[in-house]
Amino acid sequence: MGPPDAWIIPDWPAPPNVRAVTTTREGPESSLPSPFGFNLGTRCGDDPGTVNMNRAFLRDVLSLPSEPRWLRQVHGTVVARFSPLPLAGEGSPREARTGEGNSSSEIPDEPVADAAVTHTPGVVLAIQTADCLPVLFCAGDGSEIAAAHAGWRGLSAGVLEATLAATQTPRKKMIAWLGPAIAAKSYEVGGEVRDAFMAHDVAAASAFTATRPGHWSCDLYELARQRLHAAGIERIFGGDLDTFTCPCLHSYRRGGARSGRMASLVWLLA
Repeated sequence: MGPPDAWIIPDWPAPPNVRAVTTTREGPESSLPSPFGFNLGTRCGDDPGTVNMNRAFLRDVLSLPSEPRWLRQVHGTVVARFSPLPLAGEGSPREARTGEGNSSSEIPDEPVADAAVTHTPGVVLAIQTADCLPVLFCAGDGSEIAAAHAGWRGLSAGVLEATLAATQTPRKKMIAWLGPAIAAKSYEVGGEVRDAFMAHDVAAASAFTATRPGHWSCDLYELARQRLHAAGIERIFGGDLDTFTCPCLHSYRRGGARSGRMASLVWLLA
């Protein structure tokens, strides 16, 4: 049994030992009647038992080498550094995080963070989204991976830059993939969003198109590309989906409180 056909395999030139996938609303038969679809998030109102069942299906269908390292995402810039995690019931190691003024420290199994990095084979990094932009990274030689949750708040605050700062791979040797997010045609924002990006770089103006007084369409993909290029990343792939208009993808703007969460995973084989 393999993953559902609707799941997304990144189209990027990752080395052979790097594996990555993004789930969609499609899952096992048992999850289809749920208004949340195939949901992997624990904080969107779905039944916890259903979420646990979905996460078990995710592990089994992908033959994951370990439990995914789920984050408690808060639209910030904290980056978690992960070491190996055994399967459920086998104990939990302590991890370290950096970012937003935090020095490295011990944190629980589900740290408050919006990005993660590791160079350890078998560690599965996981980012949950439902319109926000998941960004996956891998070193060109397959020695390191990273993942980031980049909604407009985190993106404007520098979560991608913080993620790269936590890696050891030279920027020119890093590859990035932009996963499914809400596209500019579906994403109207107010002036505070545009101002937040313009305060960092006036070039961000090219990612905003006026729609009505005080409102703009916002191109998260373009903003992410700008930030990554400025940080020295030359190889950037993906960025051509729209969670709002694609019914097979979770979208908070479309579904509101009934929106589930997708997971973008990346891991290294031994």
